Amino acid sequence: MDFRFAAVSPHAVDIAGRCGAELLGRSVLETYPGVAGSELWHGYLSAYATGVRYEGELDYQEVAAGIPRLSRFKVRAVPTRQGLVVSWARLDTHERKQRRQALIQRLGKTGWMDHDLVRDEITWSQEVYAIFGRARSLGPVALHDLFVQAPADDRDQLEGELLQLVGRGERMDRTVRIVLPGGEVRHVRVVAEAQTDAHGDPVELQVLFQDLTAAKQYEQQLLEHQETVLAHQGLLAAERDLAARLQNTLLPVSQRVLHLAGLVIDVAYQPVQEGLNLGGDWYSAVELPDGSVLLVVGDVAGHGLDAVATMALLRFTAKGMAITGTPLPEILHRLNTLLLHASDRPYSTATMIMACYRPETSRLTWVQAGHLPPLLVRQGEARYLPPPAGILLGATDTPRYEESTVDLLPGDELLLYTDGLIENPGEPLDTALARLASAVPEHQGELPFLDGLVRALVGPAGRRDDICALHVRR
Repeated sequence: MDFRFAAVSPHAVDIAGRCGAELLGRSVLETYPGVAGSELWHGYLSAYATGVRYEGELDYQEVAAGIPRLSRFKVRAVPTRQGLVVSWARLDTHERKQRRQALIQRLGKTGWMDHDLVRDEITWSQEVYAIFGRARSLGPVALHDLFVQAPADDRDQLEGELLQLVGRGERMDRTVRIVLPGGEVRHVRVVAEAQTDAHGDPVELQVLFQDLTAAKQYEQQLLEHQETVLAHQGLLAAERDLAARLQNTLLPVSQRVLHLAGLVIDVAYQPVQEGLNLGGDWYSAVELPDGSVLLVVGDVAGHGLDAVATMALLRFTAKGMAITGTPLPEILHRLNTLLLHASDRPYSTATMIMACYRPETSRLTWVQAGHLPPLLVRQGEARYLPPPAGILLGATDTPRYEESTVDLLPGDELLLYTDGLIENPGEPLDTALARLASAVPEHQGELPFLDGLVRALVGPAGRRDDICALHVRR
């Protein structure tokens, strides 16, 4: 009597590696001859004859791929009208180890190959088929057949290394490009060693394959990213160099303290714009051809490059006209006209204070266009100079600008500044001016004077506008 497999779980795999579909229609004794006469076989027959379920454990040895293998199983046979429903559960760890190894290979995209050179028998692990895009039904092939999938320019070197491996037993470890049937290129690391006989001749090849395609792609992406970063760093360095040259051209601050015609001039310039160390505020402190000294502080409405461009336009134009001897009120008139007709400038207004000091008379002549008044400190007392008439530049095409004068005595100090030095949001202008007038005498005698004054009036976190100031001392 014998039983025949009528239905098998599709994912079942027996000790010989046969799956469920391969067992259908086969007899039990033909498939497992070692079962005949065993306790298991008598259990099957008893369950079928008596209708009583059979349960038992047994050790079973099967020869798979020429290797004897002993395993222990728990078996249950439940009788039915037409036969038995049999379930086997492996109790040893061999199957779990196999599954664990298969999982590790799959996660690591790693597979192995054994090639018995004497018998010319080749064995692949399951993952090798996936790495090389080869159907399992086609079976394994030798290394030289796999290398046919490599690009033509790599094959000569691969064949040379393969000859050294098979002929001399030299170890091979290299990454090769493999082109799959669909055109996909994979990078596969091949580590091969040869087992030799007593004469040193290779008799078996043991090969490990690892798919490094993803790592190569990440490496390429990282390289491209590094190249992009280097390009950006070069661009930033060029921009910083350009910004430094632009600042030195438009508004040089090479010296913090200037000595001009008997005056000591301290400069503070702190634009709020990051990167480009320029803003809409500006100053000039230069000696004119006739020996007088030109002092200018101005403020263009707004920030950014447009404000910087307008600042440069006003600064150089004012300086050029002052050098030619143009009267100060006339300079403001022409600057106002320039702003009104500069239609390409979105910032069309600016405030400005301009003064000319003549050392032979110690007289300072000054004009202003909507700017904050100069602060004069004499014998420890601070007072603001009454401003002459003057509306901000760009506000009207019929402005009126007048000039005023003050004689500077030895020891007098004069402060020209922009609103970034004193203004706080929501604070009345009179309060801000009073705070400045109180702070200036407290810092007299400090060098450089403006450093301490700026720290006292403007905290680093509270700065919202450009700061520009000239401290003039006779």
